[in-house]
Amino acid sequence: MSMIREVKDESRREVLKRISAHSHIQGLGLDDRGEPIQVADGFVGQVEARRSAGIIVKMIKDGRLAGRAILFVGPPGSGKTALAIAIARELGEDTPFVMLNGAELYSAEVKKTEILMRAVRRAIGIRFREIRRVYEGVVKEIKFALAPHPFNPYTKIPRSARVTLTTKDDERTLEVDQSIALQLMQFSIKKGDLVSIDADSGEVYKLGRVKGVEKAKYYDIETYKVLEEMPKGKIFKEKEIVRTVTLHDLDEAYVAQRKAAIISFIGIGSEEKEIDPEIRKAVDEQVRKILGEGKVTLVPGVLFIDDVHMLDIESFSFLTRVMESEFSPIIIMATNRGVTKVRGTEIESPHGIPLDLLDRLLIIPVRPYTPDEMREIIVIRADEEGIKLSKDAIDVLVKIASERSLRYSIQLIHPARVIAERKERDEVKAEDIEEAAKLFIDVTQSVELTKKWEAKLIK
Repeated sequence: MSMIREVKDESRREVLKRISAHSHIQGLGLDDRGEPIQVADGFVGQVEARRSAGIIVKMIKDGRLAGRAILFVGPPGSGKTALAIAIARELGEDTPFVMLNGAELYSAEVKKTEILMRAVRRAIGIRFREIRRVYEGVVKEIKFALAPHPFNPYTKIPRSARVTLTTKDDERTLEVDQSIALQLMQFSIKKGDLVSIDADSGEVYKLGRVKGVEKAKYYDIETYKVLEEMPKGKIFKEKEIVRTVTLHDLDEAYVAQRKAAIISFIGIGSEEKEIDPEIRKAVDEQVRKILGEGKVTLVPGVLFIDDVHMLDIESFSFLTRVMESEFSPIIIMATNRGVTKVRGTEIESPHGIPLDLLDRLLIIPVRPYTPDEMREIIVIRADEEGIKLSKDAIDVLVKIASERSLRYSIQLIHPARVIAERKERDEVKAEDIEEAAKLFIDVTQSVELTKKWEAKLIK
């Protein structure tokens, strides 16, 4: 069954969308001289850290970061993950970005080094060009048909979607299947967005936003490029597309090919929890060959390891070897720890990182936000999530962010909106924030309650 079917009629229905914690980050927000703009590309403040990150981006583009990695050090909620994402955005839209938490390495099924190796391989891309058949235009109307989630009846997911694309010369309405509908919702596709849908694979690409579409909303802070004019040409066309696949994709393709050969030969398949090093070696040799022929381009991506202090001595040794290898991504680490023990040893070290590896890192401090910067961030997040906050509500959120944490303050926005909706209001007021803060406590309050009820809690 085709994933896309053209239809003659169109209609529109509002849908709920999921906004990620860093969906507003577009880049580092630097001017032509590499100086940070106070509010730009979804960033607020962090001038020193962004200036340092801009120098890192220049070093990466000049090929002068080999054998080293970056470490962001700062308190929780200070923007370390946002800075890592921004570096990847500055390197290019198709730059692979892989996020890994230090706690994810401890699995009973796969070795720590295998998890790290897969993350490393997913963070290295191979860019090539091909001619594809695509539907490309500006979204004029979009409607989702929702159905209950198979594992959570209280959550709805799109079953299909109907989207009308338009250009100056053409207009078509498409009915797409669930796989494409999920992508449309994931990318928060809405009226006024310029999108491209691959007619064969069903992949969706958000190319930007176009002004001039009736009733489309535009904000001062946009996460995609805004075009002034409606594009020309046909909706359905053949177009040269730049694709990026990762080394891990090639590893899995090689494994699948080998399994198919074994099954066809003896009729028995085997489950592999880890990829044979010989397979990766064969993939690397093939990649070197096509790189030498000029058919593809190597795209070193970003491997971001948060809570890096959770790694043990074996994992740190592995990362040191990766930094010295021929195919290595840009490794960015983050931690909120001071002097602590290196996991698996009795050795104390800054940030829980062995000194020999720490000596290879470019360390960037990330300071806490000021109240004015917190205000800007709260406004950006509310706009990004389509929540209307009154001035007094923003004031209360800034006060909570200053006294407790910015992350906790932002987490209160959604519960407060639910409270406001129950009072039949579309604007969140200070009383809604205060009520939400009483219902949902922060870490400090939780610790205080734990001490208070210590005798009654199970040890």
